[in-house]
Amino acid sequence: MPVASIPLQRFEPVLDAQTYRSVLDHARWARELFAGRALWNVNSTARGGGVAEMVQSLLAYARGQGVDARWEVISGRPEFFTVTKRLHNFLHGAAGDGLALDDAAREVYEATTRANAEEFAGRVSPDDVVLLHDPQTAGMIPVLKALGVPVVWRCHVGIDRPGPVATQAWNFLRGYVRQADAYVFSRPQYVWADLDPARTVLIPPSIDAFSAKNQTLTDDTVEAVLAVGGLQQDGRHLAEAGFTRIDGSPGRVERRAEIDEGRPLTRTDPVVLQVSRWDRLKDPLGVISGFVQHVVPHTDAHLVYAGPSVEAVADDPEGQQVLDEARDLFARLPAAAQERVHLVSLPMADLEENAAMVNALQRRADVIVQKSIAEGFGLTVAEAMWKSRPVVASRIGGIQDQIEHPHSGLLVDDPADLAAYGSAVSGLVGDGARAAGIGRAGRLRVTANYLGTRSLVQYTELFGQLLKPR
Repeated sequence: MPVASIPLQRFEPVLDAQTYRSVLDHARWARELFAGRALWNVNSTARGGGVAEMVQSLLAYARGQGVDARWEVISGRPEFFTVTKRLHNFLHGAAGDGLALDDAAREVYEATTRANAEEFAGRVSPDDVVLLHDPQTAGMIPVLKALGVPVVWRCHVGIDRPGPVATQAWNFLRGYVRQADAYVFSRPQYVWADLDPARTVLIPPSIDAFSAKNQTLTDDTVEAVLAVGGLQQDGRHLAEAGFTRIDGSPGRVERRAEIDEGRPLTRTDPVVLQVSRWDRLKDPLGVISGFVQHVVPHTDAHLVYAGPSVEAVADDPEGQQVLDEARDLFARLPAAAQERVHLVSLPMADLEENAAMVNALQRRADVIVQKSIAEGFGLTVAEAMWKSRPVVASRIGGIQDQIEHPHSGLLVDDPADLAAYGSAVSGLVGDGARAAGIGRAGRLRVTANYLGTRSLVQYTELFGQLLKPR
């Protein structure tokens, strides 16, 4: 995959002086560590998820500091991604498709990961470092270790209280993962039992403040993007629907989203927004039902549930099913409720155009929700907080690390409690001053804890422990 090159100096006005100096010091150390070496990142998709977005930006900043950072995406047949989606669901404690991680599943999994590892091995030097992401890649570890390559496995998903279902996924993957030189988890609660503590590292995910999804957009640009994308009626065309791409070149939103709605959104409508994949663990049906039952009667707000075009997300075979379920629920709503709900499938042909559309939607929103049933970390929360938007989210996974309830966001204790979710949302829609204060606190929290520069520092320290002096 192509990787841009971006200087870290753009963070100087964002970070305090001490933090900025530390970032530059670690960048110099990384150049020394990787002199004559490549840093390979391997995951399962180039589009449609937070991992791909994070990899793209972190590698670009690494390249900008002189590190030979490279990105590979594995391939597989549909039956492989069916198995890895099952693993993903199991790691979240969900039964998913209801099938087992049996010998047949292992045969499919090992055949694909082994083939990918053997093809990839021809391009890797023993002096390089390989960072593998998530369950889809864990089966590559034995082949790469046989070459003498340092391997780090990064798990972005997990569950606070693992039960028998999650344990099945651990047992399926543990034999591969144990062979890695280090394993990286997002939270201490996600670390598997029986893994070597000396090889376990905690690195929370992060966002890129300057990506197309998070860069500052003027109000006029927001309206132009929404108008061009068909996301809002009567937008003012006082600006181009433009954004800056990761390589610094200008980009422009040109494609329209696919939308199921009773009527178009207008400039004066208050907006409640969730941005997520079409995934049952993101609970789109609960988001819609809770909004209709407990927000519509008390406010004039509109719900926008925005996800990616399902055809473009190769590693999520359930996406179309979940979108169809959401559309079926929408079709059964009363006409008055349909006028307040907007199901949006964003185009994915140009990933940065997609990101700019998400950016505009988040900046347009009055309240942003993340009512997931299970969540590895939920960086859409940090994205919203970075934009000073108040967030209502489930008290699960990494979301509860990001939000300090009730100062920098509101947490709902039970994701199934639609009344509590609706009450929290309605309260913020009706209290602009409180919502704005929560939004300001949220931005400060992301600046201190969840920008990509912190991840770069932590990964540099990890690689400094693994690599032998040259």
